[in-house]
Amino acid sequence: MIEVYIDGASAGNPGPSGAGIFIKGHGSAEKYSIPLGIMSNHEAEFHSFLKALEICLEKNYLVVSFRTDSELVNRAIEKEFVKNKQFSPLLIKALTLTKQLNLFFMKWIPSSENKSADELARQAIRKNGLEEEATHE
Repeated sequence: MIEVYIDGASAGNPGPSGAGIFIKGHGSAEKYSIPLGIMSNHEAEFHSFLKALEICLEKNYLVVSFRTDSELVNRAIEKEFVKNKQFSPLLIKALTLTKQLNLFFMKWIPSSENKSADELARQAIRKNGLEEEATHE
């Protein structure tokens, strides 16, 4: 099974944002640091999940276990519902992508266990051209 650690971060809320994705499995590790432009921290969390799902599907990783420190994303996927309608299109897209996987799990983990993805997300913010300290949920 492939393990995927995801994190989104933004410097400001909203502000320059980034996605950090750390994938391990089959004896190797992959790291992705993806600038996302200007968005809120919650949006960045959702977009990091979407980018990770897209990467998994592109690479034909169809049995995956995701780890996130975002309670919002974890709860939204678990309940297939978000209170804030702004996130509904992101949730719908995420659920559509998860259905293309053979086996999908998501687990909430504390930030202390998500350091690799967090650092990648912070690097992605800097790729947006801003060196400010990232705020993180």
